Amino acid sequence: SSGVKPLKLPPRSPDLNAYAERFVKSVKSECLNHLILSSVKQLEYVLNSYRDYYHHERIHQSLGRIIEPIHKTDEDAEIVCIERLGGLLKSYHRLVA
Repeated sequence: SSGVKPLKLPPRSPDLNAYAERFVKSVKSECLNHLILSSVKQLEYVLNSYRDYYHHERIHQSLGRIIEPIHKTDEDAEIVCIERLGGLLKSYHRLVA
């Protein structure tokens, strides 16, 4: 109803969706290759945690390696470490002012 129409891709054509392929490569190399998962529920938890990390904390080259803070921060505030998946994924942020 919004005017968006799906575009069917030919089978076995991984180079036609660069964004999806880059995300899959990142999640495999940074996360899934380091874990042994035994259920679908664990896989869903890991992928949801990685997705949050990927969109909010991970440094992206296309953004000039800059993460825009969501809230106003104090430059003299303490730096805290946010760990996800038992310390596999880490990011460092200043506390909110």
